[in-house]
Amino acid sequence: MSNVVTDSMRDAGTPDDVVVTATAREPVTDPTLGIAVAAAGAEAAVPPNRLVTIGDSLTQGFQSGAVFHTDLSWPAIVAWELGWYDRFRRPVYGGPGGLPLNIELLLRDLEHRFGADLDWWEFPLALFQGRQFMDSVEDYWERGPGSSFPNVTGINHNLAIYGWDVRDTLERTWASSQAQLKAPKDDLIKQIVENNGQRAAMYVLPSVPRRTQSLTPLGAAADLGGQSGQDADGIETLVIMLGANNALGSVTGLKVVWSAAGYDDLRRKDQYSVWRPTHFEAELGQLAAEIRKINARHVIWSTVPHVTVAPIARGVGGKVAPGSRYFPYYTRPWIDERRFDAHRDPNITAAQARAVDSAIDQYNDAIVEVVRTARNDGRDWYVLDVAGLLDRLAARRYLDDPLARPPWWTPYELPAALRLLSPVPDSRFLLGGPRGRISGGLFSLDGVHPTTVAYGILAQEIINIMQLAGVRFFSQNGQVERTGPVRVDFERLVRLDTLITSPPALLTTGLGVLGWADQALDAIKLALPFG
Repeated sequence: MSNVVTDSMRDAGTPDDVVVTATAREPVTDPTLGIAVAAAGAEAAVPPNRLVTIGDSLTQGFQSGAVFHTDLSWPAIVAWELGWYDRFRRPVYGGPGGLPLNIELLLRDLEHRFGADLDWWEFPLALFQGRQFMDSVEDYWERGPGSSFPNVTGINHNLAIYGWDVRDTLERTWASSQAQLKAPKDDLIKQIVENNGQRAAMYVLPSVPRRTQSLTPLGAAADLGGQSGQDADGIETLVIMLGANNALGSVTGLKVVWSAAGYDDLRRKDQYSVWRPTHFEAELGQLAAEIRKINARHVIWSTVPHVTVAPIARGVGGKVAPGSRYFPYYTRPWIDERRFDAHRDPNITAAQARAVDSAIDQYNDAIVEVVRTARNDGRDWYVLDVAGLLDRLAARRYLDDPLARPPWWTPYELPAALRLLSPVPDSRFLLGGPRGRISGGLFSLDGVHPTTVAYGILAQEIINIMQLAGVRFFSQNGQVERTGPVRVDFERLVRLDTLITSPPALLTTGLGVLGWADQALDAIKLALPFG
């Protein structure tokens, strides 16, 4: 595998500070980076807030276009295994499938009315019914029970908010979200909950007492961290999983627009889909400075996953060369590869995908250096390399192509409960039928966010680091300490994962039904607030 970057690997629009690479970055396998720090002794008091998380949709529990089952987010799964689930505070979203649009429930509603096969002559009626479903979601959140916001008194432990990037987390608050709300209109064309991101944030961030309305997620975490006094840790484990939305728009929107002036301005930054490494590092520095102010005994930093692995952008045309990670083009997974037209269909090129991945590699190197500096300062900070985790699960990039595998690559060993499933879950787009799942299983129906069992994989990796840090885990009643390696109960997650046990039978017609839903209803585009 050559390390030489040829002209064909470079996209002309790539900024100079992006170091384009020919080979994949080797992930971090030692969360401590080989730097020892003094650990809290066994006699140390357990902080009142055992787990606090700051992040985006990946941490909030977003799935199939909506945040709904926050009880099945990876932080909630960790809290369950910690024996602290009943005290773990998280936002709760009701209504018909949460915010902004639950694609799984939409497909199940259509299946209930039209059966497992949607014939062409049923499309007009299905279009009408789909619009009705979307209108009911819109009405619930804009004019119905969902339009009244809860009084969030006790600060949530899961402070993640979908669609937020580093700058949002540094600046946005309950008060600023409320200020952005506009009087909703019953739009018959663009049927999506208006201001859904602000509404979702107001379920997460504190609002009572009034002073808390000006707290960012970082400020809210600092408040939790101060609950044991000025010099004591109010938080036992703090997890930071941010940065994906600084690049995700490149695949959800299939447009690579590099950050420029205004990247750090809330009013201007949405025009960009991927941050230049120098811009990301500047914002990361501010984020790290704020995290240092939080009294947390252990801090775990996640790297940013390679967004080009997500099946929402499917490679077509065969690999560009033997041993390459990349396909010539990336387009929507429901576009027939035989009919794909680069001039007509939305796409990004192999060179653009490589540039985005290379930028993410630089993000991740910067995150590792933040942890390295902190550990050298005596702080008990750790790295969880989620980028490497996803790379080891990447089916079309590596599992199917041994020549593309870098020397460090090994397949991720799934837990036994998942290995026993047929087919074994993988990173392909999920397909199902009357007899169950046909392929996929790690990504939900929006092609970006994990299924419940995949959130379990993330939870297990977090738990592994927490145990390395000396965190004690207890039984569900919180009384009996667990000994030995703590394993996530994947049998429980399989039972709760409807996309694993009984995916919508409408998917038996292939990805065409999702393509129809996206083209006729804008379902996928409207449900993903990143492109």
